[in-house]
Amino acid sequence: METTNQTASTLRKVPTLSLGSYLHGSQDDKVKFIEQLFHGMKDYGFIILKDHDVSKDLLTQSYQILEKFYALPEKQKISYISELGGGQRGYTKFGTENAKGSLVKDLKEFWHVGREVEDSHAFAKYYPKNIWPDDTVPEFRPLFEKLFSQLEMAGIQMMEALTYPLQVEKDYFKKMVVEGNSILRLLHYPPIPEGVDPRCERAAAHEDINFITILPAATTSGLQLKDRDGTWLDIETDYGALIVDAGDMLARITNDVIPSTTHRVINPQDGKNTSRYSMPFFMHPHPESLLTCLPSCRGTGAKYPDITAHEFLMQRLKEIGLIK
Repeated sequence: METTNQTASTLRKVPTLSLGSYLHGSQDDKVKFIEQLFHGMKDYGFIILKDHDVSKDLLTQSYQILEKFYALPEKQKISYISELGGGQRGYTKFGTENAKGSLVKDLKEFWHVGREVEDSHAFAKYYPKNIWPDDTVPEFRPLFEKLFSQLEMAGIQMMEALTYPLQVEKDYFKKMVVEGNSILRLLHYPPIPEGVDPRCERAAAHEDINFITILPAATTSGLQLKDRDGTWLDIETDYGALIVDAGDMLARITNDVIPSTTHRVINPQDGKNTSRYSMPFFMHPHPESLLTCLPSCRGTGAKYPDITAHEFLMQRLKEIGLIK
């Protein structure tokens, strides 16, 4: 369960929605889900999703394999760092990434699984080939390819639901994300080492870059969002549920009608200094998508100039220290 011993000074609670009610329910059920999703994203920037098709057994196996992989010697893990740099595929060492504007590094290591396309594909120039630890953890690739696919489908279904209140065609987002630059990030937050800079957190306060992030409940507590009144709200949910938040790209095209919500992962509380594993799926549009303000959100005018998804991603990767 995602919970912490830090009590937030708000009684507000992130809403829990049933994806099954949208996919298989009555027309009234579908309308209610759409309204709850839209208002949850506007009001909190986060929702919790149950009754989805992401297998709980797959999540359990995935966490077991993550624990196995991250127990490998450091020398072995760094052999899986991409020669291309930027952390877009394969392993990224502990203490590499920082939150935008942060002066210190986050206390985490991670692995990126991304989309692969044929060499002849128009997007091949944007998508590096995945790196797989087949020689040490052969179960890794089939498990995480499957998890990528299942989380992506849940994301497509939610993005479709958002087209109704945003007054765009039903396939508007699907056309952008089906061959999108989405990333499955496989995170390990080790026990906090002795002597670490006291300013460092497992993940300092930040906003995500992408459209939406889909996060299966992590193995231990620590996730918090910054509520609209500035207080930190613990994200609590049962194992197997999906935590969903809005990122900068969605905020940008909705003119902040759906804001990108600040969140963080705090360090262990009450002496429980153990590892934490987490598997967020960052849903991105394809690189040549134009991030332009939706007409229904324009109001008195667009706040942000048009930019391609690739250009925006490159800007943000520089800001968080993954590329120079």
